[in-house]
Amino acid sequence: MAMNALHRRICRSDSWADRMHGSTLPWATRDVDLSGEVLEIGPGYGVTTRWLAPRAGALTALEVDPVLAGDLRDGLGRDLGVDVRHGDGAALPFPDGAFDAVVCFTMLHHVPTPGEQDRLFAEATRVLRPGGTFAGIDSRLTPRFRLIHVGDTMTVVDPESLPRRLGAAGLAGPRTELGGRSFRFRATRA
Repeated sequence: MAMNALHRRICRSDSWADRMHGSTLPWATRDVDLSGEVLEIGPGYGVTTRWLAPRAGALTALEVDPVLAGDLRDGLGRDLGVDVRHGDGAALPFPDGAFDAVVCFTMLHHVPTPGEQDRLFAEATRVLRPGGTFAGIDSRLTPRFRLIHVGDTMTVVDPESLPRRLGAAGLAGPRTELGGRSFRFRATRA
């Protein structure tokens, strides 16, 4: 997952955390039951994980970047009791039906190809318990978004075609909702 210096700075900033904690994450998780076993795929620098930890029954975070995973484990794992693992969201190292909810926030566009995104969706489905929810947010393509991602891995997710892709992964009731520069999505395992 390549990220340029500007993008890394934004993702570690207080203003990003304030925006995510104040409005984006509450909107993204509205009506999502986080009280059980929750898996967060792609926590990056941990801004979303810090918000999720006190709201989840038990939180596991899976990060593909080994350095970020180690940093999160040393910080949030110790301080907030988050089980931080290093691994790939397209090949989850968890048994079938291990989680009540799987979430990912502003990270799908960093998955290198649509095929790998689809494998991530299938893996999220596999590790969900029946009735569990897959939910999250991602950004819509704008000139500003494109500029922030110059030199980054950027595989934009189309919010209009995402429900079809989630359905193909075996999820029921997939839907998206636009909100400003982002969109949220959710679906359940039948």
